[in-house]
Amino acid sequence: MAKKKKKDEQLPEGMSRRQAKLAARAAERAALERDPRPYGELAMEADLVALQEFVPSAFAKLPVKGFDRDVYVATVLPGAAGGMVQEDGTAYVALQTQSHTHNPGRDLAYALAWARDAKPGATLASTANDGSQPPLTELLDASGTLDVQAREDFNWWLPSDAQLDAATAQSLQAANDTIMPSYQVTGFFDGVAWWIDPGEKAHIRWVRRDDEDKLMRALARISAAGALDLGEDTKFAGVFRTHGIAVPVWDLPVDVAYETYGPLLEKLDKKIAASIEADEDLSPEARRALENIKSRQVTIR
Repeated sequence: MAKKKKKDEQLPEGMSRRQAKLAARAAERAALERDPRPYGELAMEADLVALQEFVPSAFAKLPVKGFDRDVYVATVLPGAAGGMVQEDGTAYVALQTQSHTHNPGRDLAYALAWARDAKPGATLASTANDGSQPPLTELLDASGTLDVQAREDFNWWLPSDAQLDAATAQSLQAANDTIMPSYQVTGFFDGVAWWIDPGEKAHIRWVRRDDEDKLMRALARISAAGALDLGEDTKFAGVFRTHGIAVPVWDLPVDVAYETYGPLLEKLDKKIAASIEADEDLSPEARRALENIKSRQVTIR
């Protein structure tokens, strides 16, 4: 087969062949880079991180811009798809998907761009972005917040009057069987906290938007003072690091209602805020506590 003549190559307007190659390589490098804080420009950052990493079944209406339909963000959709549009035109985009990239903010923008124009009944198999998507802040109101609706099953996937065949009913039941009890703990504190009961003991995962280093130092000071707990029989378990922010975790007794922890988180939130604002040097005890916290932290993605 004859080689394609260089003079027949289609080059970007105003670019030489060398410039076009350099631009293509720069685009490839940019695609491989991981956004350090993919949702950092959004007020709903903590909610999106929680929905992507910790919450099993939930959805929330998104504050989209320039859309002619309602769009919801969800944890999981049928078949771990990236998006779907119901027959009434309502669109859903998922954060927990089977096919995605290492840049969830760009993936969400890609799914939203698809949802803006997709026809009723359409399904998006993958949210893996291809670089064609606009910035996320062009699609979402950056100051908007989410009213997250948690569910104990995935029955919200389908219209209430849907007639299920045996295979679909079996698939839905299998998905429902995987859900662990999860509830959002409400209160006047930074970020969002979710209580989950996986079995022997419950946990609270508190997604915060603080500077990660400052938060870790604050936790270390509070730990050194013996005050890093959420009441009787609770224990600070460590910190998840995900999407550029830290998520402190506590082990809890399963027989205490999740609502109990709202006031306790408010109290601890004030201690954390005061410690971050003071930004005092760490005592020897606090330095040891910090090293202990760091040694047990787990990075997600």
